[in-house]
Amino acid sequence: MARNVRAMACDPEDVFRVFEDGWLFPSWVVGASRMRDVDVDWPHPGAELHHSVGTWPALLDDTTEVLAYEPPRRFVLQARGWPVGEAQVTLEVKPFRGGSLVRIEEHASSGPATLVPAPVMDLLIRWRNAETLQRLAFLAEGIARRGRGESGADADATALADAAVTPAADAGEGA
Repeated sequence: MARNVRAMACDPEDVFRVFEDGWLFPSWVVGASRMRDVDVDWPHPGAELHHSVGTWPALLDDTTEVLAYEPPRRFVLQARGWPVGEAQVTLEVKPFRGGSLVRIEEHASSGPATLVPAPVMDLLIRWRNAETLQRLAFLAEGIARRGRGESGADADATALADAAVTPAADAGEGA
């Protein structure tokens, strides 16, 4: 199972504000290229996002379903991207050093992607999800700054520096 962790300079509630707006999905999920529809019950269990993956003109329409929604700490999705297959994605958020620590775990759960050796698949997913967490941080931290009446690149640089986490520090926090 591929796992990535990132510290963010915002409260867990700010991270969940991003999750709650299904229309933002392609802004933070690498590979999702556009939204086609968001169920009115989003982000509650059973609700779906109707999105496309890929790059035009080679787009595939599919859905992502909410399996669990426990704000502000846990969000579990079943992501579909056929013909490649499906993946279960778990995002966990907890308070950390005045901000948040966000962990994403993902594994192929059905389809041809399950035939790829786990070490190879995990490497590819970790690479993609590092960028996913970077994008999520930009959005959640921006929401937090807006709520505090702050803006600008200086606030971004300070917030990211303050929230930086090393693998050793992460291990000590029980992520």
